[in-house]
Amino acid sequence: MNHASARPESGQPHQVIIVGGGAGGLELAAKLGRKHGPQCVTLVDSRPIHIWKPSLHEAAAGTLDIYQEGLSYLMLANLCGFTFALGEVQAVDRERRTIQVAEVRDDQGEMVLPERQLPYDTLVLALGSESNFFNTPGAATHAVTLDSTENAEAFRLTMLKAMVQVDQAKVHDPSAELDVVIVGGGATGVELAVELHEAGGIVAAYGLPNFRADRDLVITLVEGGPRLLGPLPEKIAKAAHERLTDLGIRVETDCRVAEVREDRVIAADGREFRSNLCMWAAGIQALPLMASLGMPVNRVGQLIVNERLESPDPHILALGDCCAVPMGDGKRTVPARAQAAHQQASYLAPKLTARIRGREEPTAPYRYRDHGSLVSLGQDAGVGSLMGRLSGRGLFVSGTLARLMYMSLHLMHHHAVLGLWRTATLALARLLLRRTHPRVKLH
Repeated sequence: MNHASARPESGQPHQVIIVGGGAGGLELAAKLGRKHGPQCVTLVDSRPIHIWKPSLHEAAAGTLDIYQEGLSYLMLANLCGFTFALGEVQAVDRERRTIQVAEVRDDQGEMVLPERQLPYDTLVLALGSESNFFNTPGAATHAVTLDSTENAEAFRLTMLKAMVQVDQAKVHDPSAELDVVIVGGGATGVELAVELHEAGGIVAAYGLPNFRADRDLVITLVEGGPRLLGPLPEKIAKAAHERLTDLGIRVETDCRVAEVREDRVIAADGREFRSNLCMWAAGIQALPLMASLGMPVNRVGQLIVNERLESPDPHILALGDCCAVPMGDGKRTVPARAQAAHQQASYLAPKLTARIRGREEPTAPYRYRDHGSLVSLGQDAGVGSLMGRLSGRGLFVSGTLARLMYMSLHLMHHHAVLGLWRTATLALARLLLRRTHPRVKLH
């Protein structure tokens, strides 16, 4: 039975609106757009360019240029056959089946696009998530997150400025140093710590004669749990811990942050860590829009959907970090990972195709398949397990092989959106650009 048919009075084709152009949302829009065209498929996002979110830690360190890495949604819409609408979704009117998209203004405050209302027959929420400060005093004020390209770029510029200041201060004060505290020992925190360490050494070589990253850049990674990378196998966590300590990065486990101040991070047990910069990577929560829908959400604000990614409203589906999807065992929910969003996009494509064509929908439930986890530990190293943890077995990989496999995940995402030849051309172009650009972004 088709539960979400188009409005019979409209005479228009079934309208699918996808809100959120992250990994899952964009891949779903591309799959549907190529098959059904822009008259049926609309992607809405608050930003004009797409960035693969797992690469934001590289942008924050300066080893990746956001403006070279980003893909224009308008270009992708033209290539893949969907319509793109720029703007933040402010509200969803479930009774009228419309979404309200905020106006868009430029840097000078002048209006570029007015506020709009877009009608839908099926709404797919793929909004991702944002950082969860867990009501920690001072965290929202003094800590930076990696929720967006703007956050990553702001952190990079602040870090670069701080390194220059330390370089200048060393002339008169040999003890001057740059203290960076990263809160959260998950994949983002671990990857950022290593990336910052490597970037610091590279930046110093570009005209900071008094700054030595191994001596003057003090990075502390604070994790509230008993070990790093808690959801991943013990062997991966141990290898990551060893890599960090070998680089001189301070790792503090069983250390719950109680307060973040302008110049320090204070733990619940009284430990204090000096901090010129604090990056918060300790947890996620759904965006406030999810709670405003009037449907059940979990303790971190994720919309609760069933095993077919359906909400209690038959016209609203969801995928990715913004929703809680039950696992096959009925006890846990699908982890917030890029591979889950990718799988869910592939699952929803035939379901939405059936709705657009007015046919019976597939009834098979979505089942998460854990293909393993890979963590980047620098430009020439990585660590991970293949085949996944849920099966109780996995193939441990490390070093250059793991790093290359990690890089391939990004290319696989581009391939899903751009196709083989455009992805190959893009990869070659970026490789050639590295021959004529500094290894880190310096401006």
